[in-house]
Amino acid sequence: MPSDTVKIRVKVGPSEAEVEADLSHLREAIGLIPEVLSKLPGQVRTEASPAEATLPRPSRATVGVEASGVALPTIFIEKGDSLNDLVSKLFSDPWGKSPRKLSEVREALQSYGLNYPNQSVAVALLRLAKSSRIRRFKSEGGEYVYTASTSLILPQSPQELSGGSELEKTVNV
Repeated sequence: MPSDTVKIRVKVGPSEAEVEADLSHLREAIGLIPEVLSKLPGQVRTEASPAEATLPRPSRATVGVEASGVALPTIFIEKGDSLNDLVSKLFSDPWGKSPRKLSEVREALQSYGLNYPNQSVAVALLRLAKSSRIRRFKSEGGEYVYTASTSLILPQSPQELSGGSELEKTVNV
């Protein structure tokens, strides 16, 4: 009967290392992770306690990688982030300043190991566009593209920063 093998891939910046072991030797493979990380180029932190090695518990993830020669956004992913939160974070990065197709947004999410169906990402993009958190428009090819929302009117006074201008108050009265 063939034994099950486990692969553990560690990616730090542009460097990537992979440890493969039988399921029976999983603890030993996890113990190798700090050693593998220390040998990756450009690493400052090389020590890890045994508890960190055996019980990895990332609450935040950050990646700034390149796929297909295109720089992907660098964001922090927290445990309770919804898909809308994640997409908003993508567009708050300089990556989101240029028009992005649905497929590019999915590719950026997948670079973080987040595999969402096309429909889910499309709905999240549409909701963010309707709430004016991002912009949506048709490209020259007829496909919808999305960019970071930019404010055209900057607040001028402390009153405007707190929630309204004199003009709005006059109109609403």
